Amino acid sequence: MTSGATPHSETLERAVQAIEDRSYWSAYPEHPKAYGEEAPDEGEAAFHALLGNPFETDQMHDGHRDVAESSPFGIELGITYPSTDVATVIGAATEAMRSWGSASTDDRAEVCLEILDRLSIQSFTMANAVMHTTGQSFLMAFQAGGPHALDRGLEAVAYTYREQKRLPDPLRWEKPQGKRPPIIIEKRWITRPRGVAVLIGVSTFPTWNGYPGIFASLAAGNPVVVKPHPGTILPLALVVRTAREVLRDAGYDPNVLQLLVDTPDAPVAKDLVMRTEVGIVDYTGGSLFGDWLEQNVTHADVYTEKAGVNSVILDSVRDLGSVFRNLSVSMTMYSGQMCTTPQNIFIPAGGVVVDGATVPYDDVVTGFVTAIEGLLSDDARAAAILGAIKGAETLARIDEATSLGTVLCTSRAVENSEFPDATVRTPTIVEVDGSSDAYRKEVFGPVIFVVKTTSTSESVALAKAVALESGAITWLAYATDELTQESIIDAAVDAGVSVAFNLTGGLFVNQSAAYSDFHVTGGNPAGNASLTDPAFVARRFIVVGVRLEPGS
Repeated sequence: MTSGATPHSETLERAVQAIEDRSYWSAYPEHPKAYGEEAPDEGEAAFHALLGNPFETDQMHDGHRDVAESSPFGIELGITYPSTDVATVIGAATEAMRSWGSASTDDRAEVCLEILDRLSIQSFTMANAVMHTTGQSFLMAFQAGGPHALDRGLEAVAYTYREQKRLPDPLRWEKPQGKRPPIIIEKRWITRPRGVAVLIGVSTFPTWNGYPGIFASLAAGNPVVVKPHPGTILPLALVVRTAREVLRDAGYDPNVLQLLVDTPDAPVAKDLVMRTEVGIVDYTGGSLFGDWLEQNVTHADVYTEKAGVNSVILDSVRDLGSVFRNLSVSMTMYSGQMCTTPQNIFIPAGGVVVDGATVPYDDVVTGFVTAIEGLLSDDARAAAILGAIKGAETLARIDEATSLGTVLCTSRAVENSEFPDATVRTPTIVEVDGSSDAYRKEVFGPVIFVVKTTSTSESVALAKAVALESGAITWLAYATDELTQESIIDAAVDAGVSVAFNLTGGLFVNQSAAYSDFHVTGGNPAGNASLTDPAFVARRFIVVGVRLEPGS
């Protein structure tokens, strides 16, 4: 599909094929052993070499600044970052857009894939950076922060490339006029970037959520200013440094990608996005600022992923034990600090049908709580599943949850033998009925609500109402008859929520596959954009038509 064979053209063609047929494919190995025996030690050493030192990106700055970044695992990071201001980065980005925006679609895609390739080589460095800034376990940080994020970035490039390639080559346009000579016009189309793009990073999944916006904007010709979350800077700083090296090697102004850091006491995001040069804003994070962006940044296209309340609807199952094994993992991994983690489990008061027989409500609830307690009973296993708590606000929510209903399981502290200073907590599980307001908003972190309902119909209605009011990204439903499944699907479609059914094996509702699954629908308050669909990329560039009368 590219204009000639390049080092990455085959990968790009395969990615375009994958988004068209939605089948499984991955360009980057997710198993750590695929990277060689020496890669883990080399990556860890590279990470430790960054600690306590100024981080260099070679971009314009007036020194290095202390930041609020810290490790949930208790190690001292001590990294300082280039200090610059909004006007400087906007000016440099605007200048860099001249050559980058006029480059061909093929050349920009090739540069983007080279950036992704060099980031893949650094997967173990990135894994350590993600782990020690977000609190993810190492394996999650490696996979979600590395290969899975890279696939999402490549997916965004493939979509952008495909949309731009829909335009035909220059052509001669003829309109017949009967007996008169036809009207003949030479036509061609030129794509132009929309403007400076701003990426506002999230604290929990900086690369997985950040790559789609970064690489869609780059592939469309827009320079990008990366503004990380003030508590999670290092992963995106590594991205910026790597990308600038690739851009320079390819002969482009490295200011096509820049880093702009801030602190909670001196935020810059509002000043940054309100610059008139900004044409695109990508944001992942809390609803308060996401809503502000959607309402106030009217001069640019804003793409958001915000908070949501994800639900489990329990109606009927074949085997309750396998259901609880799946749920106990999906509802506790990374301490519930994932945007796709189920928060609420709706259970009818009349019980759940299990292989034709009804299991009473109390027995179902006891089995569910026991499964979670059993999974997390061993500290070593619990530490590997839970990771670490990212913020003090999350710790406060765990304790506050005990006042929201009947406590079924109290959170306890878990010791991490490798990182004794890590903050690790098991979830608080609270029982409420359908009339409670407690479960209707996101309680971010390890808090689970068991919602007692009058029937499955009420469970579905409540889940739908919560999704429309507070947003939702995922539903997980357990129902064995087709009519019930169809009623749940109808409600999910109305609520704009993706739904999965009857997961009992190694696939968890938290997981979203690049090239196949659309992450967020844009159909409820959880976000206005989807990762990744044509709408996510098509407005990142505009098309200028050129018409010329022959011989003129």
